[in-house]
Amino acid sequence: MGIWIAILIVLFVLGSMMALKPNGIDQRLDKLRMTARRLQLNPKLVTCPEWLPGRDEEYGRGMMGQYCLVLDNVQLPHTRYRVIDGQWRPDSRFVDESVDAVALNIPSAIRNHAGSQNNTIKKTNFGLDKTPLDLPVGIEPFVKGLWTKANSIIIYWEDVSYVRPMTNPSYRAQMIEEDLLALKSKLEEWAEQIKKPASRTNSADNDIRVTADNYTH
Repeated sequence: MGIWIAILIVLFVLGSMMALKPNGIDQRLDKLRMTARRLQLNPKLVTCPEWLPGRDEEYGRGMMGQYCLVLDNVQLPHTRYRVIDGQWRPDSRFVDESVDAVALNIPSAIRNHAGSQNNTIKKTNFGLDKTPLDLPVGIEPFVKGLWTKANSIIIYWEDVSYVRPMTNPSYRAQMIEEDLLALKSKLEEWAEQIKKPASRTNSADNDIRVTADNYTH
């Protein structure tokens, strides 16, 4: 009888240890994010932003990977893009596209920064509009959005789908670094693409006079 009790105790302990061990998907995801961290892509798991489609294509639902590349000596405009037909398009709730892509729908972060009721705000530079993603096949289908601000360019994507056999049957662990390096290279390229038009545009033509009547919530 004592032998059976000992066997049951051993089985119970082993079962508890196995339950604590990360499953295969979690191990793959850890490897992906650790590699991204080493490549200075600063991965985080965040709540899906309200301006992006998340779980079940419902806006702001579920969790999502946020990978942020910080660039030295760079100043980027405050912009948001969503993926439409494999291209970057400005977030329609961030810009009034009916007026030559002039940002009349001022986000609260910019509005609060402006301070007074009558300020000059720069025309937003949407230099990535209609730019193809052209990312690795294991990453591109899961990309949702892009956010630029200050010296950071941030991409939102469902990184867990990259490591799931059901959603990415071609997954290979040895491809992780190569794919993430390609992603990093694209983020640097997009940052440069955003900067170039801004440097060539006359500041007087870019200024937009806005008042409290322009602000929308």
